[in-house]
Amino acid sequence: MRIVVAHNRYREAQPSGENTIVDVETAQLRAAGVEVLQFVRSSDEIPSMSKTSKALLPISPIYAPKAQADLSRLLTEHRPDVLHLHNPYPLLSPWVVRTAHRHGVPVVQTVHNYRQVCSSGLYFRDGKICQDCRGKTLGVPAIKNRCYRGSTVQSALMATTLAVHRGTWHSVDRFIALTSAVADHLRDYGVPADRIVVKPNAIPDPGPPASLGEGFLFLGRLSPEKGLDLLLDAWRRHPDGSLGPLRIAGDGELRPLVEAAAAQRADVTFLGPLDRAGVRAALDASAVVLATSTWHDVLPTVIIEALASGRPVLGTNLGGIPFLVGADHPGSPVGAALVQGEAGWVVPADPAALAAALPVAAAGAAALSASARSRYERTFHPDVVTKRLIDVYASLAPTA
Repeated sequence: MRIVVAHNRYREAQPSGENTIVDVETAQLRAAGVEVLQFVRSSDEIPSMSKTSKALLPISPIYAPKAQADLSRLLTEHRPDVLHLHNPYPLLSPWVVRTAHRHGVPVVQTVHNYRQVCSSGLYFRDGKICQDCRGKTLGVPAIKNRCYRGSTVQSALMATTLAVHRGTWHSVDRFIALTSAVADHLRDYGVPADRIVVKPNAIPDPGPPASLGEGFLFLGRLSPEKGLDLLLDAWRRHPDGSLGPLRIAGDGELRPLVEAAAAQRADVTFLGPLDRAGVRAALDASAVVLATSTWHDVLPTVIIEALASGRPVLGTNLGGIPFLVGADHPGSPVGAALVQGEAGWVVPADPAALAAALPVAAAGAAALSASARSRYERTFHPDVVTKRLIDVYASLAPTA
């Protein structure tokens, strides 16, 4: 099987989980015997472009002529079975879907964010969840609020791009939704359910889990949407030391907030940014991993890392978090203060609800440790996920 993986890489100066996932997934496919041809552009190329190319940049999200010509040559020469698209902005354009279809090549797209509808891709603005552009032909609120790169002009361009390419996105042969929440987003956008496959990302197996540690671990970007204010508010509602240690690892704009909390309480430790060995050690030392996002976080990789290490997760009931911990099952009470899943618990993004859940998670971690590891092995292990992806390709590839 021959696959073209198309992706516009984000700038290397801004570390991108999406870039990493594309690289890892490509390596996993090749290890499984799939021939992968890469059709990749990088936003790091923009500063070195010719004046003519830079002049065309404003229209490239709508139609990138050079990318279409290059892709057309690649498809003609190699005649792949499927084109797998990740991020098309700004140098590829969603027009690559039309180019592939013109050559008779079916298209799969992995949906990493909400940019079919939302110009920023986040459903998050000014520190709050925002879905003002849902259901609108043109995202005027995005333009008014300068949602794309803080620019009215660029926001207008992106909103126009989304309007122009609504039909393009609806022509994609198969969407890969990373979680059930992304599948819901696509159905709301008008994509038929039979063209959506839920297939999460995978991470390499770290091996058998270490014995359960103690306390809680927050590991991630120290930014407002990750819910650090929420977490620290909930934590302060318990006496110092009553829940065991809270370790916080990472870096970002809210670092001073975390450093102040660590100075005020003996049960809060700031680990700073960690390398892979440091992450492994922090996971081993903890009993529960926290995912307290206050936005519809698509697929926080830290949760999969926690499950692979046999650590259950306490998170908010937003975005992909309920799916990841197995708490998105039908019949779960909407807005319930606490829902237990196979591999953890979810609560509303509310300090009182999170504060009430912390002792429940501390007491129940040992009982869910084996279930957390089992969920990783069945749902997020590379062998399982790669086979699922190849099955998606095979369902679309022309038969010999």
